[in-house]
Amino acid sequence: MNKLDHKLEHKPEHKAENKAENKQHYDVAVIGAGAAGMMCAAVAGQRGKNVVIIDHASKLAEKIRISGGGRCNFTNLTAGPANFLSENPHFCKSALSRYTPQDFLALVKRYKIAFHEKHKGQLFCDDSAEDIIRMLKAECDAGQVSWRMPCKVLDVQGGEAGFVIETGQGKIHAASVVIATGGLSIPKIGATDFSYQVAQQFHLKIVEPRPALVPLTFDAASWEAFVPLSGISLEVDIETGEKKNKAVFREDLLFTHRGLSGPAVLQISSFWQAGQVIRVNLLPEMDVAQDLIAAKTTSKKNLSNYLSAFLPARLVDGLLTAHGFAGDARVADMPDKRLKLLGDKLNRWELLPNGSEGYRKAEVTRGGVDTRELSQQSMMVSKIPGLYFIGEAVDVTGWLGGYNFQWAWASGVAAGQTV
Repeated sequence: MNKLDHKLEHKPEHKAENKAENKQHYDVAVIGAGAAGMMCAAVAGQRGKNVVIIDHASKLAEKIRISGGGRCNFTNLTAGPANFLSENPHFCKSALSRYTPQDFLALVKRYKIAFHEKHKGQLFCDDSAEDIIRMLKAECDAGQVSWRMPCKVLDVQGGEAGFVIETGQGKIHAASVVIATGGLSIPKIGATDFSYQVAQQFHLKIVEPRPALVPLTFDAASWEAFVPLSGISLEVDIETGEKKNKAVFREDLLFTHRGLSGPAVLQISSFWQAGQVIRVNLLPEMDVAQDLIAAKTTSKKNLSNYLSAFLPARLVDGLLTAHGFAGDARVADMPDKRLKLLGDKLNRWELLPNGSEGYRKAEVTRGGVDTRELSQQSMMVSKIPGLYFIGEAVDVTGWLGGYNFQWAWASGVAAGQTV
């Protein structure tokens, strides 16, 4: 629960709701009380459906709580299908078109939650992510949703008469079941592979999950020369892949002791494949080689001083040393060939990651339940009426910047309007 919502059984206003929690039969059981799950439950409940949310955690929506530095980057004004990765890229179009960032923003405004646009359409709460959690909880309460938290799900079985969910608090019968338990990212707050277990149990295809929006790491020996640059941040162009598979972003890059992080690397990590290089342009507005060659006739500066006009001095000195250039060499004395080589190192620096920080640091999980198994209108499994998968459990992964929350809202609404 959030800080202002103690356990339900301790709140007088939930006495009637607690009686309902003794029930065993529901129209809809939503497993997972995160962003997508609460949105789905609220929409279904307000349609008059008898809904229960089940979650193994004792705190409500922990991933919302820690997102955006505790202020929740709850959507992006520009969110559209082009901002999502999937093996079936057209799948997300239906849900995203029917529940837009403006729709969620209208809900935020109705609850008088103060917010601001931080960068490139990213919307954050002025105060706290708790505001979004309270709003979703209130929307569920408006739909008279019942709660089972903390409550471990032991088994899900489907039959002609609906579904039977075996839990630590007994059996729950439901006409429809919505799996909204997310992916594997951030296990310390309770992430599990539950959604994939259910998918496999019902013989559904899964696109192999892997960490996304995650810092990349490098071989310790190869990175040793760059360790002194830890803590430096700057805006760069970063890319990986080739031709139609190439992805390029302009974002802030952060040097760490183990490799690279910051928004630039988090973005590109979702596209990066093991064995691929990434290319970093440290001065995207400047052709460094051309500028240096032209400066030979006009500048008396050495390389370090000249480049420090465009890049942090510590970064310049570290890169020159790592790439085998003497910082005290005069620009005017450098052969054009060497200046072109230096230009390549700054405008097209190629690096080969050896991996990532993994699910421990990943903001989301790429992959998941294959969308070809689902209806794009309702998120229901095509061959198993009444079984739905939404949110991060599905093979739809957004860019960094509020896009994944928008998918949670949109996919939750799509299922909530149908169950």
